[in-house]
Amino acid sequence: MKAIVLKPGTKNVELKTDWPEPSLQTPTQAKVRIRQVGICGTDREEVSGGRADAPKGENQLVIGHEMFGVIEEIGKGVKKLRPGDPVVITVRRGCGQCQPCLNGCFDMCETGLYTERGIKERHGYECEKVVEEEEFMVPVPKSIEHIAVLTEPTTVVEKAIDEASKIQVSRLPGETNPEKWLQDKNILVAGLGPIGLLAAMILSLRGAKVTGMDIVDPNSVRPQILQEMGGAYKKSDQILEHESKFDMIVEAAGIAKLDFDLIHVLANNGVYVLTGVPGDDRPLNVDAGNIMKQLVLKNQVIVGSVNAGNIHFKRALQDLEAAEKKWKGVMEKLITHRVKAEEYDKVLFKHEPDEIKAIIEWS
Repeated sequence: MKAIVLKPGTKNVELKTDWPEPSLQTPTQAKVRIRQVGICGTDREEVSGGRADAPKGENQLVIGHEMFGVIEEIGKGVKKLRPGDPVVITVRRGCGQCQPCLNGCFDMCETGLYTERGIKERHGYECEKVVEEEEFMVPVPKSIEHIAVLTEPTTVVEKAIDEASKIQVSRLPGETNPEKWLQDKNILVAGLGPIGLLAAMILSLRGAKVTGMDIVDPNSVRPQILQEMGGAYKKSDQILEHESKFDMIVEAAGIAKLDFDLIHVLANNGVYVLTGVPGDDRPLNVDAGNIMKQLVLKNQVIVGSVNAGNIHFKRALQDLEAAEKKWKGVMEKLITHRVKAEEYDKVLFKHEPDEIKAIIEWS
């Protein structure tokens, strides 16, 4: 079968046509025909020679972790899924040692010995077919098959927003439901790439007052999508110069200097959740003393968030379905570039200025 394969630690990527097709190994597994796979910064980092690990004993890795597909074959022990069912598959598998992993919270692994599809010691989804255990598959409502490839990036901010909201209801009087806590809160989403726009979607559905921040022209597609979901758009200098105060900041830009600058627009008792990973490792001068003073005197919290669990995949699908009903056709606008597997180099090595989410279509 066809598969996009990387030699980790190098820029050697190729579309193989003779990659072995997987077969069911246990009764509880199912085979999935891949329909679409999204491209993100992690994929581009991998093919640039960055972080990526082949399965143990191998020197190649099938990349890709943002997938949507359809069940093609099931084992005798599969209970809920049937051939023809649309599904997404989670990314991380636990270490089997720490308490979070033993309790199914693989995204909170303490040992670092987890594996990840298409990233760390486990083949990914940029191929025609994959086999996986039923427990790692989540059914997709047929009404959102056309945007289901956005599920995995949505899970990233599902978890981030959930974690930040839980922190707030645990330390502040009043609302005890994390989702209801977001109602009418002033929330800044920093960076309107796919992660930022999906964060704005979730927050708008929860009733928050969302402001999106970026450097793009207000009349370009990203601010327009934000505004169609009820959010307000401001450019970065407008936010930093006027020092508006936000109850929560969801960072989705991955720019270290900006991340520190935004601390100054966090409100008293505010929470700041980071999801971006800066690609620039140059030293940065920050006013550490004033930042620490502010965090202490204003009871502020900064938290980082990565990956997601099965529950976040389910919530992502619920929210994508709700968004499709509320703003029909808007979420599909995030998918700006589509290519066939044979044209992978057009999106894997390039990020066009007008790109929000690029996907590879397999079938």
